[in-house]
Amino acid sequence: MSTESVGSPAAGSGRLFDITRAEHKADPFPLYARLRKDQPVFRAKMGRMEGWLLTRYDDVLAALKDPRLAKSVRQVEGAVEQSKRPWMPAFLQALENNMLDQDDPNHARLRALVHRAFTPARVDRLQPRIAALAGELIDGVQARGEIDLVRDFALPLPLTVIGELLGVSKKDSVRFQRLSQAALLPPTTFNVLRMLPAMWALTRMVRQLLAERQVHPQDDLLTALVQVEEGGDRLTVDEQVAMVLLLLIAGHETTVNLISSGMLALLQHPEQLSFLRAHPEQIKPAVEELLRFANPVETATERYAKEDFVLHGTTIRRGELVLAVLASANRDESQFPQPNELVLTRTPNRHLAFGHGGHFCLGAPLARLEAQLAINLLLARLPNLRLAVPAGSLRWRNTPVVRGLSALPLRVGP
Repeated sequence: MSTESVGSPAAGSGRLFDITRAEHKADPFPLYARLRKDQPVFRAKMGRMEGWLLTRYDDVLAALKDPRLAKSVRQVEGAVEQSKRPWMPAFLQALENNMLDQDDPNHARLRALVHRAFTPARVDRLQPRIAALAGELIDGVQARGEIDLVRDFALPLPLTVIGELLGVSKKDSVRFQRLSQAALLPPTTFNVLRMLPAMWALTRMVRQLLAERQVHPQDDLLTALVQVEEGGDRLTVDEQVAMVLLLLIAGHETTVNLISSGMLALLQHPEQLSFLRAHPEQIKPAVEELLRFANPVETATERYAKEDFVLHGTTIRRGELVLAVLASANRDESQFPQPNELVLTRTPNRHLAFGHGGHFCLGAPLARLEAQLAINLLLARLPNLRLAVPAGSLRWRNTPVVRGLSALPLRVGP
């Protein structure tokens, strides 16, 4: 069925609609509402990939733990498909060992090991440092008339935190952040050429840091990943590298988008902003609602059908890509009363912003903590925050999986 039947932005084009387009990212919710109603299993593109979008809450929830769906594409590829896989530089091949793209039993093994290193207690100890760092960033912009909240606050905060959590020294932190930002550019053809040298240098830097921790252990996450053991099992060096880069990418992306898109949502709902400013103790349920409403992660990461099956009359073939659309599930009227309204005290709030089941986001506690501290401090320290440009002119990044602003210009003065 074509996108024309639901009145999508691609109507009449005869081509599959691409959900990474910036204009879609700006407001994907009307399209998803139509799909939930008329075409809950919908063929679309995500960049260069084609697959099926699942848009209803119940279907998304089921897909996140469906044994018919594999995380690793290798589970569904035959010898012919594997021979046609695009060339990948050797230094990037280690990244295929990352936990996000693994199925059980290897996923369960990796998660158990990493969970022993990335503990809630380690995250809790970061609270004073996160608050201090957020305060320092606000100090740096308070005297300006206008700021870009993404560049000046939402991006440096989690990048610095994850660097310090890993144990990157002050001497190496500037280079670490520069390489990290270059490696996380939107995946256009031009950017890929820029990303490869940055990824090579970043991977080399991580390997060097891990090797140093083997000889000189410290009280940091790099050392914990090197030393973690359960039943005689340890992470291989490639698994350690993949885990560090996964923590870097996943550990900052959600937070950047949550802080910036969350603040945009608050500025566009002044009564809710005033409520939170008057009741900062409500920040925990407020952040949960911003996760549901702003959807910093639009879809879950890729899953592949391990067998043919039928859903809502549509046949999904073995090997086909399936994307569980979290942003649609989180606005599903069957689950959330008045789903398109921002209600900071919403309860219950069973959103799926961090996924569900075995692949539930390992970094969720850190993202929540960073957003809670950052948003409360922004509201307390910058009482005159307001948009510096019309909301319709804001630029959204054309990235797969996540949903975030390229920039958020704000006025901070009286």
